[in-house]
Amino acid sequence: MSEENQKKQYSADSIQALEGMEHVRMRPSMYIGDVGSRGLHHLVYEVVDNSIDEALAGYCDKITVTINEDNSITTKDNGRGIPIGIHKKEGVSALEVVMTKIGAGGKFDKDSYKVSGGLHGVGVSCVNALSESLVANVYRDGKIWQQEYERGKVKAPVSAIGETNETGTEVTFKPDPEIFNQILEYDYDILSLRMRELSYLNKGIKIEINDKRKKDEKGEFISETFQSKEGLKEFIHFLDENREAIIGDVIAMEGEKNSVPVEVAMIYNTSFSENLHSYVNNINTHEGGTHLSGFRRGLTTTLKKYADSSGLLDKLKFDIAGDDFREGLTAIISVKVSEPQFEGQTKTKLGNRDVTSAVSQAVSEMLENYLEENPNDAKTIVQKVILAAQARHAARKAREMIQRKTVMSGGGLPGKLSDCSEQDPKLCEVFLVEGDSAGGTAKQGRDRNFQAILPLRGKILNVEKAMQHKVFENEEIRNIYTALGVTIGTEEDSKALNLEKLRYHKIVIMCDADVDGSHISTLILTFFFRYMKELIEFGHIYIATPPLYLVKKGQKKDYAWNEDQRDYLYKQYGSGASIQRYKGLGEMNASQLWDTTMNPEERTLRKVIIEPGGEADRVFTMLMGDEVPPRRDFIEKNAIYANIDV
Repeated sequence: MSEENQKKQYSADSIQALEGMEHVRMRPSMYIGDVGSRGLHHLVYEVVDNSIDEALAGYCDKITVTINEDNSITTKDNGRGIPIGIHKKEGVSALEVVMTKIGAGGKFDKDSYKVSGGLHGVGVSCVNALSESLVANVYRDGKIWQQEYERGKVKAPVSAIGETNETGTEVTFKPDPEIFNQILEYDYDILSLRMRELSYLNKGIKIEINDKRKKDEKGEFISETFQSKEGLKEFIHFLDENREAIIGDVIAMEGEKNSVPVEVAMIYNTSFSENLHSYVNNINTHEGGTHLSGFRRGLTTTLKKYADSSGLLDKLKFDIAGDDFREGLTAIISVKVSEPQFEGQTKTKLGNRDVTSAVSQAVSEMLENYLEENPNDAKTIVQKVILAAQARHAARKAREMIQRKTVMSGGGLPGKLSDCSEQDPKLCEVFLVEGDSAGGTAKQGRDRNFQAILPLRGKILNVEKAMQHKVFENEEIRNIYTALGVTIGTEEDSKALNLEKLRYHKIVIMCDADVDGSHISTLILTFFFRYMKELIEFGHIYIATPPLYLVKKGQKKDYAWNEDQRDYLYKQYGSGASIQRYKGLGEMNASQLWDTTMNPEERTLRKVIIEPGGEADRVFTMLMGDEVPPRRDFIEKNAIYANIDV
């Protein structure tokens, strides 16, 4: 048979049967989401989740996470320690089974763990497979047991290396550069936020995080310890520290309904946004699910019943919608489910139907008691709901104006938009450019086949401080909606987007590389975060990075994006070199803008992502909200990092 015919043969021998660990290494994104920053940090979460499971079972109250000097990670808990005895079926130590077999672990045994975060069965074995080295130390039965691994494979059998009075598990791993070839450095702030979050979700547990790569002003390694006494109540105060509450205290409950442990905390504030965070077994379910549906049902039903009976709605000429009850609401819903059914490998949406009624009942009882015992707060909440309903009806007219423009063919696009000729949205990109001058340069420099340009006049409306109808009435924001082609909202969900009609799958914010440009970028990002969050979640939003300097000598020239690059180039060029500082996009000609910022072969785009949890919401509120003191504190702490041209 010829070589060509052999290649065309598709037989039983063509099928590759990959062992679990090999499959993880070949398809890592299936297990940890991606091999970038998010996947890298997810490795730490998987190991810490095992320790949290021990805590939920009542055997652990302290967890330590350390970033070592070589960027490896060490986690240690004071739980029972992973069993080290021989596994009957596998014939090797239970520790080795847990570390090397996908789908192995005590969390599948209902007698060992009632609830658990990692029920997809990847856990620490997945971390082992994606690490160039991993060392597991188990403190158990009076001895320290150790086993070492290399890229998921055992180097030697489990052996005792010392004696101890402690119990627990210690895991040190170093991510594999063959897998994580884009980024290998851990971000302390990202890990710290997750540890803080876990401490709120599991009150009483002490979680310590250390960074041995850098020292503070006192010469000590950076370290933080988190321990929460009130749990979600404290979490609400943390998330809402930059907002003004309109009721006396956080409304909170903790209990069990239909055998489902439910914990809820909520507060109303003066903002116009809804800020809900949901968790299942400590996992942030940012797509929601049945527990979030139960919360919304319980909240709406109970508040509607109270508002009707209070007589406060008698003069209202239209019905109250579900959105109205959630404007200005910050809430956290945390449930513990013994056998959670998640939609997708990344566990972002809960599917257990029985959880809906459990959460709904719990929230209804909590609210009924609170409203009865706090009549003044109850009246304040209903008045806030009425104002939200009135604003929603005012916004409907402005929204319908956008809808009418969007559905019109051709003529519905903004006059300032210079569209591209390509019709496939997946291949198209639009640049939101600061100012008409830079917009004109971008139009000349772009590739008309797939690049569209929408100039924005000045600074767009700060949506963090504006009511919904003001947002939809704003001309620049209307232009963004109509240019993108998305249809917005219904009476029931006024901010829901229909992404099926999105005209560009890459939306690039392109502003000057100065303080004003950064402010405009932040205003646009605030708008996307509050009104088009799905665009960020689906990876459609990017930020362009124009250069700061042009270093030139004769006909030779190079661009620099920071001071270090500038100084290096200036030194390389030698005497006679000149430096030009670009204070704005308008200072570049069309070819320079294309070469540095718009050419897909040369440019650098920063994709905007949202880390799970409430930190993004907290930062936007602090930067763009009404409260001045938190913003002043932030500026004072971070002024050292700012580049300001005076």
